[in-house]
Amino acid sequence: MAGRIVRRGAALGLGALWWWAVLRLAVGEDSGVLEAAVAAGGWGLSLLPVHCVPKARATGAVPAGRWQAAWRAGDVTRASSRPRAGEVSDPS
Repeated sequence: MAGRIVRRGAALGLGALWWWAVLRLAVGEDSGVLEAAVAAGGWGLSLLPVHCVPKARATGAVPAGRWQAAWRAGDVTRASSRPRAGEVSDPS
């Protein structure tokens, strides 16, 4: 319960800080780098939760270990299809 209150309080406080920065940039004549940084950072963070999905639930996600298996299979086929340096391939 206390953790939820702290999270909501932090979200409300940071949201208020972001709106203060945006309104100060839009209306205030003496706004500066601090307000711009807060507004840009808050906007960038607002995009993050929309695009983050756990890998297990992501559409088209590659299962764990698949790339390692593909690399191992590629090494086997490459090693058997090319002759080593100094060897002559037998066309028969």
